[in-house]
Amino acid sequence: MTHNYQMKIFKTILLIATFGSWYLHAQSNQTDSLRYPQEKHLRNIRQLTFGGDNAEAYFSFDGQKIVFQSNFKNWGLECDQIFYFDLRQGDMSTNRPQMISTSHGRTTCSYFLPGDTTILYASTHLGGKACPAVPPRNGGKYVWQIHPDYDIFVADLKGNIIKKLTKHKGYDAEATVSPKGDKIVFTSMRSGDLDLWVMNIDGSKPKRITKDLGYDGGAFFSPDGSKIVFRASRPKTPEQIKEYKELLKKGLVQPTEMEIFICNADGSDLQQITHLGKANWAPFFHPSGKKILFSSNHASPRGFQFNIYMIDLETKQLEQVTYDGVFDSFPMFSPDGKKFIFSSNRNNNGTRDTNLFIADWVEE
Repeated sequence: MTHNYQMKIFKTILLIATFGSWYLHAQSNQTDSLRYPQEKHLRNIRQLTFGGDNAEAYFSFDGQKIVFQSNFKNWGLECDQIFYFDLRQGDMSTNRPQMISTSHGRTTCSYFLPGDTTILYASTHLGGKACPAVPPRNGGKYVWQIHPDYDIFVADLKGNIIKKLTKHKGYDAEATVSPKGDKIVFTSMRSGDLDLWVMNIDGSKPKRITKDLGYDGGAFFSPDGSKIVFRASRPKTPEQIKEYKELLKKGLVQPTEMEIFICNADGSDLQQITHLGKANWAPFFHPSGKKILFSSNHASPRGFQFNIYMIDLETKQLEQVTYDGVFDSFPMFSPDGKKFIFSSNRNNNGTRDTNLFIADWVEE
């Protein structure tokens, strides 16, 4: 075989391979209609819910199920309740998920326990059957309600409450579970401030791990369970401290200025990771444990546009992951790191609906 002939064969193979790659990319762009072109880490985005506000969707330990909160009116809801869904059923356009919570009060922050047959979540239902009233804005600024009736419960997949994990009066919520299956981290007011606490998986031996003034919440363990990432406000000036304390007395927090922090699982080696300004929240560890994904409006001129970003813990290099024009948040990876779930305003036909989306994660 001559050299020229070999070169012709090589060029032909190269041309076929190049065309094939282009064709697959073009097909992907045509069928992956829910993905913005800049979202290079995401492929095959699939919408799971179709109405209402759906948020904080977290995978089971086996990666086949999710638990989340929703206020979808078509499901007869007045405020957030907790639902469980098996991803093997497809989406929730026709498959209604199983409600886990009691349908009374307001709920938040659910998470699977080891074995995937029980779920923990926070609820106000012991304080009354009605949904707590939504608080008015503080001088036009958005506020979160820190309802004192929130406690953390464990329920089975049919919604039967098995155990109440918290016993102190006041706010206990925002609980998540270590991938090791041995610890729970949560936010509590029992110290007089909104601090992080860690307890055993059965609710025993609660220990306070943050002590600085300010709201500490939305915490998650690293993949190996050795570290915790969370969002925090840190009022510094006398005016900021006064406003924070006055709002806290009313059971309110103003989440417009937050940064991302990490620490060891026992609270040691506390570090501030972001210094971006505005609201940086909903953090979650990358499967490598070396990066953090979080939602932020720091690049939004008017503050209403939230996208998901990724920051390298060593280099502090920041990368934008999602590009919706209004809202992307609550990122989470499946335990094997292959799937990525998040909440977004995309594809909502101009409404205010926030839906759940799941995608394949592409690592460069």
